[in-house]
Amino acid sequence: MREVAAILLAAGQATRFGGGPQETKLAADLDGKPLIRYAAEAALASKAVCVVLVTGHAAEKVQDSVAGLDLFVVHNPAYTEGLSASLKAGVAALPDMVRGAIILLADMPFVTAEVIDRLIARFEDAPIEPDAVVPLRNGRQGNPVLIGRKLFPEVAMLVGDRGAKALLGGQDRLILDCPIDDSAIEIDVDTREILAGLKRPVS
Repeated sequence: MREVAAILLAAGQATRFGGGPQETKLAADLDGKPLIRYAAEAALASKAVCVVLVTGHAAEKVQDSVAGLDLFVVHNPAYTEGLSASLKAGVAALPDMVRGAIILLADMPFVTAEVIDRLIARFEDAPIEPDAVVPLRNGRQGNPVLIGRKLFPEVAMLVGDRGAKALLGGQDRLILDCPIDDSAIEIDVDTREILAGLKRPVS
């Protein structure tokens, strides 16, 4: 069994969404729940062995938004350095037995436990442990991405606003596609206008 954890990245400043220095889009209401809670609950309902929440900007409000959920919280004090710093913090917090990690973005509310589990199954069922598993819809890569332990050391070399997809280049990589016909893997909430017009997609 190749055990897989989930890393929920929730440290960003979300400048395109707007708001004050202690505001965060992840606490914004979506159908009666904070935006981040959808991704957190999906991760907890999946087959991931644990869920690491990486906070940064407005950390207290982010944690309040997921109160009562069984998350392992890691604070990234270097969140202004970009996505790479949060990914590093999340990977560093993983248990030693974990062979892979699903990298979840906290502003993607429609990614379900079923989507996460399909990526995990693709990783676990591969004859040779892959470097990564990427969801694919209509020929386009989406999120979340699953990275294998073989890529964990390379996370430490990332800088700036670069995430897991920055690790997928190179001819020596074993990257598996996972076809997922669900627009949820393409929907994130960058602005208030997107949030206001958001409707759960029909696969």
